[in-house]
Amino acid sequence: MLNIMKTTTKGLLAAAVFLSLALVLIPKAAFAQTDEIQVYDAAIAEPGVFNLMVHSNFTPVGRKDPAFSGAIIADKSVNGAVEWAYGVAPWFEQGFYFPVYTAYSKNYGGTLDGFKIRELFVLPHAEDHKFFYGVNFEFSVNYHYWEDRHITSEVRPIVGFHLKPIDIIFNPIMDTNWTGGFGNLEFVPSTRLAYNINDKYAVAGEWYSDFGTFHQFAPAADQFHELWAVLDHTGKYLNIETGIGFGVTPGADKVTFKLMLSRDLNHPKGEAAAQLHER
Repeated sequence: MLNIMKTTTKGLLAAAVFLSLALVLIPKAAFAQTDEIQVYDAAIAEPGVFNLMVHSNFTPVGRKDPAFSGAIIADKSVNGAVEWAYGVAPWFEQGFYFPVYTAYSKNYGGTLDGFKIRELFVLPHAEDHKFFYGVNFEFSVNYHYWEDRHITSEVRPIVGFHLKPIDIIFNPIMDTNWTGGFGNLEFVPSTRLAYNINDKYAVAGEWYSDFGTFHQFAPAADQFHELWAVLDHTGKYLNIETGIGFGVTPGADKVTFKLMLSRDLNHPKGEAAAQLHER
């Protein structure tokens, strides 16, 4: 156990150094859509295990103006991603999102939006600890209608508490398009407060925000803030997370639905993972 903790510490220190170097280079365009509506809780696939998660989001009442010139219009759109993950070590999961897709939008129809690579470093067996932590790095290659920059990235610290039956999780996310400096980092935090009814069901409230850049937060009315009601089910063969989100500022989509389906592909008993690794 001591060796695992030492290895974890080294991994997180390396991630922290990478984060410090990356932050020197960063910002991003504001308030674009997302393929993944999720709060990460530092749970990862076991070493040697492949996990598949399919993200699907539908926005029946959304923003009717594009986030930038030529962007996909959120209103009535359906988008998501297929997320492939592999447990490399008890403290490290490698992820790959392909395809990132829009099944339908009013101005483009169905489109392939790009792909993402991610590296997730966590406290091993985070679900067994009262306090847990981690950091996730994502590197995205985007088509012009999905993001206004071809290359964007995300740095997602993870901190939380398992208080049994309550979970409190905070992801103070920072987005970047690799131009500018610290002040142009975009602050897009997400928070989750969950109640675990039993080992199979949980209900949660989630909050997703986009404040704009640290250099200059957007006016309050233009910021993106959504409040979500979420239900999780951990099954023998499939995990399900579903929810409905409501925009509480004019800059957010009014109503959005999400559905996430997840399972381990090579679990010894063919069972789904014990927990969704959540955004």
